[in-house]
Amino acid sequence: MLDEVRACLLLAVAALAGCGTAPPSPESAKPSPPPRVSATSSVPVRTAAPASSAADASSGWEITVYYTAVERFHTGAPTTVTGCPRLDCAHGTADLGTFPADFVQAVQDEGTGRTTAGQYLNWSYDVGFWLDSAPRDTDGDRLTPFVSAAADPNVLPDGTRFRISACGSQDDGSSPPAAICAALRDAAWQITDEFTPGLGGSRHLDAYIGPETGPGFTDSDWYLTLTGAAITIG
Repeated sequence: MLDEVRACLLLAVAALAGCGTAPPSPESAKPSPPPRVSATSSVPVRTAAPASSAADASSGWEITVYYTAVERFHTGAPTTVTGCPRLDCAHGTADLGTFPADFVQAVQDEGTGRTTAGQYLNWSYDVGFWLDSAPRDTDGDRLTPFVSAAADPNVLPDGTRFRISACGSQDDGSSPPAAICAALRDAAWQITDEFTPGLGGSRHLDAYIGPETGPGFTDSDWYLTLTGAAITIG
């Protein structure tokens, strides 16, 4: 009986002294990290935002607008035009109709014109004249006002996006009308067209603004060339 009492006393003292229990290590005392959340979890994961690269700004550009001529605003002498009656054709000889001479010249200058019949008389140096259902760029895609632009492909390749960040001045040194400059700057342009060989240059862009709005359009404020303009690419 005495031996049993002595054994109990020894066990009690050991318990008070922490006998048989190792002290917690510094590592095991730290709280456990939260469970890792996968990309498919319903709990959002905060990730660092990718660093954004600065857009490529460039100055010293010449920017000329181009447009779709509208037959009803022209009154020149009747002129017969031959070419292709459809898009997928080149250097055709079909009779496409009779149109005012100044309208035909505008089509050659601008690349596209809308006839009174509702068709488009288009022209390209490598195709000639053809009739179409829409104004077209050099790839055969529809021109979009205040989006489509032309450049030398060796300078700005097809698909390049840019904005006009500064309008510069007009040919005579004057500032362009504020409203027109604002409209050109607000547009998001994309290179979808290209110049006739030899008419481009290292700092030359054409910006498509849609159909002409009345007779004598080339004397209006909208028909302008900007010099010393700046663009932001990207």
